[in-house]
Amino acid sequence: MRKREKSTTFRFKLHVDSVLVWVSFSLLLIGFVMVSSASLHLGAKMNSDTLYYPKHQFAHMIFGLIAATFVAYRPMHFWKTYGGRAFIFSVFLLVIVLFPGLGVKVNGSTRWLNIPGSRIQVSEIVKFFTIVFMANYVTKNQKDVQESPMALLQPLGIFAVVSVLLLLEPDFGSSVVILMIVMGVMFLAGARLLQFAGLLSIVGALAGMLVYFSPYRLQRVTSFLDPWADPLKTGFQLVQALISFGRGEWFGVGLGNGLQKLFYLPEAHTDFLFSVVAEELGLIGVVTIIGLFATFVWKAFSIGVAAEKVGERFSAFIAYGIGIWFGFQAFVNMGVNMGLLPTKGLTLPLMSYGGGSMMIMCCAVALLFRIHHEITEHNANLPKGYWHE
Repeated sequence: MRKREKSTTFRFKLHVDSVLVWVSFSLLLIGFVMVSSASLHLGAKMNSDTLYYPKHQFAHMIFGLIAATFVAYRPMHFWKTYGGRAFIFSVFLLVIVLFPGLGVKVNGSTRWLNIPGSRIQVSEIVKFFTIVFMANYVTKNQKDVQESPMALLQPLGIFAVVSVLLLLEPDFGSSVVILMIVMGVMFLAGARLLQFAGLLSIVGALAGMLVYFSPYRLQRVTSFLDPWADPLKTGFQLVQALISFGRGEWFGVGLGNGLQKLFYLPEAHTDFLFSVVAEELGLIGVVTIIGLFATFVWKAFSIGVAAEKVGERFSAFIAYGIGIWFGFQAFVNMGVNMGLLPTKGLTLPLMSYGGGSMMIMCCAVALLFRIHHEITEHNANLPKGYWHE
């Protein structure tokens, strides 16, 4: 009898959503191909190895899938129990990264910690556990969130501290993403529209002040408004990105044939990967990527709605938070590449080069798979003929 129980546990299978599998792996595979195309010349110059970045990105994907497997096999009550402590730990890492000698400085920003075999951006960990923390908070305090302004101010106070730590790195883009996740989850939890609009106005005003009183952020905004005013300095990144889009036309110049990635377009394999897609795959490639992210966000919210219907509100808000995170970050990255938004150091989820971000985002997708699995199990255990409203 004991042997049979062990065997059953070992053979435990996860119910997966086929559309989510297809979309996630499509983004991973297209991202890997485009990172390879965008970085072959860079690997040859920086590391005397043409395949340096493709090999590392492939390793990042493998580690991400391993981590995702662990997350997918943890029940949701595990995250509900330990998510708060994990969030506190992630904020502690934001403090650690600011200490000289511990944080890794790249391009003037100290955002990374070195771990064996990889370099991880701490803000990605914070985003992940922000979703878990907020899902737990609104589940426990939903009535207060719907009725009391103080219930909105409490988490915003916590994340104001988180934002200050991020701004010290500096990482303005991640602080905006995290505040969008927090406010989006509270809005979906039923926060009153008038109170929500007031808080959004305050956050917007503070963000505007940060831009106005920070010379390099103000320079980014002004160069975004007219990049051709100084195309060789402040407007260089955006001008090169726009040239990439112009060269791509309908069907692109062909995979691997792009010119802008050849030391013209900065960070072509990370922040500006979408521009490489536009140049080499054209409008067709751009629309495909936008369609994949739109489908991903739709599936995340669909899973959230299904979880809410079966009474799993914590799981529902996790799914909503992941949808907001991926959707908003992808929107900002694409907007920057197309000249619709000022430059921000945000990667394209599941596609851009990066070890820490790849692993964390794979884990976030795995949470969606876990939520879908538990919903399927719940519905399978309902009595025959039972209809759940």
